[in-house]
Amino acid sequence: MSKDLPQADSRTPSPPFGYSRACTHSREQQLHIVAEYHAHKIRPSRIAFRVGIDIAFIEELIAGETEPDRFAQLVQHYRRGRYQQRLTASGRRRGVARYELQQRIEREFKQEQEY
Repeated sequence: MSKDLPQADSRTPSPPFGYSRACTHSREQQLHIVAEYHAHKIRPSRIAFRVGIDIAFIEELIAGETEPDRFAQLVQHYRRGRYQQRLTASGRRRGVARYELQQRIEREFKQEQEY
């Protein structure tokens, strides 16, 4: 290679902290996505990294600064779905292990309801 011609940099640029891609979702879809991920106990930085939603918007939703009532309702909806999903998955176990897992799932769900 000749030294006088600049080489094209084939590396992809580093995304800013917390982002892996540009977000292509509408604001309504973002609200649902953040509620679902939050119900599954995924950190805000991880949500931003996976989906590309602005981390400031995610933190505003979780803190209750933006659409607090609507976001809380969505989180509760997704938590109930997660609860049902976990109970169904516990059916693979048998005996005492199944019973104990179901008790733990119910206990965690009740604790989440208090928040």
